Amino acid sequence: MKLSVLILTKNEERNIERAIRSVLGIADEIIVLDSGSTDKTVEIAKNLGTTVFFREFDDYTSQKNYGLSLCSGEWIFVLDADEELSKELQENIKRELENPKYECYEVPRRTYYLGRFLNYVWYPEYRKRLFKKGKVRYEGKIHEEVLCQGKVGRLEGDLYHYSYKDLYHQFIKTIDYAKKMAQVMHSQGKKFKLYKLILNPFIIFFKLYFFKLGFLEGTRGFIIAFSGFLYVFLKYAFLYELELKEKYKDKLWL
Repeated sequence: MKLSVLILTKNEERNIERAIRSVLGIADEIIVLDSGSTDKTVEIAKNLGTTVFFREFDDYTSQKNYGLSLCSGEWIFVLDADEELSKELQENIKRELENPKYECYEVPRRTYYLGRFLNYVWYPEYRKRLFKKGKVRYEGKIHEEVLCQGKVGRLEGDLYHYSYKDLYHQFIKTIDYAKKMAQVMHSQGKKFKLYKLILNPFIIFFKLYFFKLGFLEGTRGFIIAFSGFLYVFLKYAFLYELELKEKYKDKLWL
């Protein structure tokens, strides 16, 4: 059965070759949907035999749904540019597609963080990535949700995730996501609550550090738990700021 691999890109020259090479042995076509790279991303992708399309980025949901429409395969695997299929996952995908039992498959994602792969916190992050064409659509504004028509199975073999270049990169993204999520919440009419600003950051910290076994990762686990704390705190702080701006919109906001 023909397998298409879809990769979304923008300025991913650091990652894109690794991602593409990890699927060359299993993909019948590789579709790269770029949103205006100014580095060598497109050049690298074309040199590796992929088909590159351009679409102006609006949000991940629209971008991925459009990308799905470009794929001609009966099956589609959606791969982020900062990811890589392990050999085990490659073999399991090939084997499963010889006689598929489900319409959609989840795979375990393992994140590379501060010099080595995580074993507890953030693992396994099961992600719906392999599915039959026409059976999936994406919804949501920030953290897009995969909606699958049909039964969902799981495949063994890690999907490696090279998420952050360094801590600065991580915390810049954390702040950015928090602000965007606050904007979505505000647009949906959700109101700021002081108790959520106070309590919810501690809830996520304890979830990541204790329930998700972050303490077994040592210092790395503590930093991850704190990043979760910071994300939730800022999300509600930004929501509060948006409400103040709306309330005092006739006054100068410095």
